[in-house]
Amino acid sequence: MSATKAKVVVTNDAGDELGPVSVSVADPARSKATLVIAHGAGGTMETPSIVSLQKQLESNGVTAVRFNFLYTEKKKRAPDRQPALVATWRSVADWVKQELKPKKLFLSGRSMGGRMASYLVAGGYPCDGLMFFAYPLHPPGKPDQQRKDHLPKIKVPMLFISGSRDAFATLELLEPVVKTSRAKLHLIEGADHGFATLKSSGRTREDVWQEACEALLAFLQR
Repeated sequence: MSATKAKVVVTNDAGDELGPVSVSVADPARSKATLVIAHGAGGTMETPSIVSLQKQLESNGVTAVRFNFLYTEKKKRAPDRQPALVATWRSVADWVKQELKPKKLFLSGRSMGGRMASYLVAGGYPCDGLMFFAYPLHPPGKPDQQRKDHLPKIKVPMLFISGSRDAFATLELLEPVVKTSRAKLHLIEGADHGFATLKSSGRTREDVWQEACEALLAFLQR
């Protein structure tokens, strides 16, 4: 993989600079589409599954961009508040549009990273589709605190890739949300929120991410 690194300055809605974040771009010669990938709350752009996903996408002719949020760039553990997270998403997506001029632009993310992308697009940000890896529909054990009200406002195609044992998105709650939002659901049998499976399944986390990547590619090529 021949990924290149860059820095993107994050600005808020008022145009104030909030600081720089790192981005990594893997841009194949004949790109079919461009996908931006955000990490989850406990990860970074160097999380192995995110790096592996970028490599697989590039090998399949998809430009893949991964990036850090501001708090990750500053090596802090606690995520920024939602406005700063969404501002980072918007700034990176704007940079991708300006620098890479993608034919089609898709936004994706792991858990929190995907959720923040959904807020951005629900607010009117233009893109060609959204993909969620383990969308955190609700906190574990708190099904009454669902993060779903904004999802029907999104007009672009969406794909939810979720594990059947995900405590952040129980299936009986996720399926109606997917249906109401006119989205697609790829269910990974036996996987939890971190895409880990029981040892008895014989599947590794790498196997699960491979399945997730294949579902993602099929969605991009629809």
